[in-house]
Amino acid sequence: MTYESMIKNIDDMPPLSDIAKVMQSLYAFGSENVDIKKLVRMIESDVMLMANILKMINSPYYGFKNRISSVSQAVILFGVTKIYALVIHFAMSNQLKADTDIYGFNNAQFNEMCILQSSLMMQWYAKVDLRDTHVLTALALIMESGKLIVSKELNASDYLEVYREGFLACTNIQEFEEEFLATTSYYLSALLFEHWHLEPIYTEILKELDGKTYKDDVEQTSTVVKQYANAIDVIRTAINLKEVLTEESIKKATQKVNDMGLNGERFMVVAKRIRKKYDEQ
Repeated sequence: MTYESMIKNIDDMPPLSDIAKVMQSLYAFGSENVDIKKLVRMIESDVMLMANILKMINSPYYGFKNRISSVSQAVILFGVTKIYALVIHFAMSNQLKADTDIYGFNNAQFNEMCILQSSLMMQWYAKVDLRDTHVLTALALIMESGKLIVSKELNASDYLEVYREGFLACTNIQEFEEEFLATTSYYLSALLFEHWHLEPIYTEILKELDGKTYKDDVEQTSTVVKQYANAIDVIRTAINLKEVLTEESIKKATQKVNDMGLNGERFMVVAKRIRKKYDEQ
């Protein structure tokens, strides 16, 4: 298994589902121009998709007091960008079926982690900049997709047990991935998003995330993308496959918030509130 083989497998992946392609066409001229009625009808036309979205939105981690029972209500409360991510997340989960036990998490736990990352981003960043929250909340939900690619590759190779043992023993996931794979799972997510023609900003943020300069990334990174990448880094520090809202991971993430010049105490309050919900499950 090599970096080149993973890239080739991404390039060879079939398109996302028809429902995802319809969704992308609705968003082709920007989320602000999405026809809400068409969006709702499209989701309601797929029973499994609708059920999945409502189930995710009603997760206790998002903090809604009342149950959301309709797609139209979900769109109003979450916004079209977040709904876009939920649909893409559903389509990706169907396309990237992989056993996540390699990380010490079963598939349900892995999915729950993604929801936790998204909900923490939403509840924290809404107090920082509401305009940017939708983009970052959406990306936080699907940013771990690269780990599914790695899992699929490893399950078809002779390196599965070696990787599993190394991953479970490592203290820094990104450093371990770089050493073993010559890349990171977030960079693989970025390439996957490029392949499936998702929002370009998602790719830019994830390529910036680990500060790696790859030969195909020659454009200078904008200040906004760097700011977004720092916010994503806060979330993956607080919630990851090694630590899910532990005292230590919240502390480390809070320091990164302070380093961004933002209110770390406010972030800590939100993180601990979500952890309480997580502990109650």
